[in-house]
Parts: sequence; C-alpha cells; structure tokens
Amino acid sequence: MPSLLEFSTLAISLPEVCIEPHFEKVSFRIKKKIFATLNEKENRATLKFTPEEQEMFCKINPESIFPVPNKWGKMGWTHLRYELLSSEIVEELLKVAYYNVSPQNLKDKIQFREF
Repeated sequence: MPSLLEFSTLAISLPEVCIEPHFEKVSFRIKKKIFATLNEKENRATLKFTPEEQEMFCKINPESIFPVPNKWGKMGWTHLRYELLSSEIVEELLKVAYYNVSPQNLKDKIQFREF
C-alpha cells in the first residue's frame, strides 16, 4: 500500500516525467501531457486510461479504482485510492497511464510486469 510519497516516487521514476501544479493538485506529465494527478487532501490520484482500460481496471477493486464522475470519466480518467492497493498494482497502473500519453520513443522504455 503506497503512501503519498511512494506514489510520487513511482510516478517520477518513469522516463522524463516532470511535476507541475494543476489547479489545487500536483500533475505528472510527459512532454507537457498529463498522465496522472495527485489530490493530497483526498489521498487520491487520477490516471489517464482508455475507456476500455478503465472498464477492465475498475473490476480489480471498484472501491479503489473508479471512473471520474463526469465527462472526464467517460474519456477514461479514473480515480485511484492508491493507499488501498498494492504498490505493484499502483506501479503498473501508472505505467499504463504514462504509456497512453507518451511518445513512441519513450513507450519503448516501459517494461510491464506479468501477473
């Protein structure tokens, strides 16, 4: 179960990630594109998935992984209560979100685990 610091460490460990403010949240970006945000007040992250990935991942644990309840959610943006999940699952979900917005030369650097 990752803490706030561990979540941030996992996110910035991905190639060429930068951190920037995004309203009252912290955003994790690759080439100016957001793949994750962190809401410290609510101990929740939001990650960018495809709608198909979102549907599949929400089945893992619907209390911990669930769509953003608006048009952003229909586009694949998904809330993650990271403290309720294993570090391994959080790391893999971050990699998927990163992969979804990164350029091809960086996609090739991502290694996914086999579960």
